[in-house]
Amino acid sequence: MIVCKSPAEIERMRPAGRLVGEVLAALRAAVRPGVTTGELDEMAERRIRQAGAVPAFKGYHGFPATLCTSVNDEVIHGIPGDRILAEGDILSIDCGAVLDGYYGDSAITVPVGTIDTTAAELLRVTNEALFKGIAQARPGGRVSDIGHAVQQHVEAHGFSVVREFVGHGIGEQMHEEPQIPNYGDPGRGPRLTEGMVLAIEPMVNVGKPGVKVLKDGWTAVTRDGSLSAHFEHTVAVTAEGPRILTLAGDGAAAAGRG
Repeated sequence: MIVCKSPAEIERMRPAGRLVGEVLAALRAAVRPGVTTGELDEMAERRIRQAGAVPAFKGYHGFPATLCTSVNDEVIHGIPGDRILAEGDILSIDCGAVLDGYYGDSAITVPVGTIDTTAAELLRVTNEALFKGIAQARPGGRVSDIGHAVQQHVEAHGFSVVREFVGHGIGEQMHEEPQIPNYGDPGRGPRLTEGMVLAIEPMVNVGKPGVKVLKDGWTAVTRDGSLSAHFEHTVAVTAEGPRILTLAGDGAAAAGRG
């Protein structure tokens, strides 16, 4: 069942989203060669708890950390630890928080020092694809319009979209209906309705789309060892258009930025 939120409920979701955006902004500034993913995780948990919130991922189905930190060919769900980031790596950081009963969920992929041109293009295209998808989150459309926009942009630049993992609804639960694939034909799936709140999250590979999960039961990597990037925002479907709830700062914004 898809749960649509009232305008008041969407306002109540905004503080959790803003907190996640602010944590990710701080983490982006902290990423550099020599930092460990575990240090970033400690920083995120400290900031979330200081804000009176709870890390959304820690303990979720047994996940052991506040962040998902996925390096290079790791797609999503990488577990923070003693891995030292090196010059030229790319790092995907997925962060979630619960504040006053509502979830916020967002992800960025950031360069570690100077990265090569292929990696830089991957980050740019994946972030652009996120905003292409967000722009489709308008009343009257269909869920598949989002994924179609993502896929068209990604494949036009020679990259591929991960199939095994998808976006999702979000609210008082981290994962709600509907599921939001990042691929497919337009005009299919549930109709987008005012009050839906969606976590839209393209996962894009330099090589082929196939992924596999490592023995830790969490970390998903590309099957061909190619680089992967992940960007995500929590977005409300409103009469005025898509409203991004996971931006840092005082106000959420309409889509169209990239």
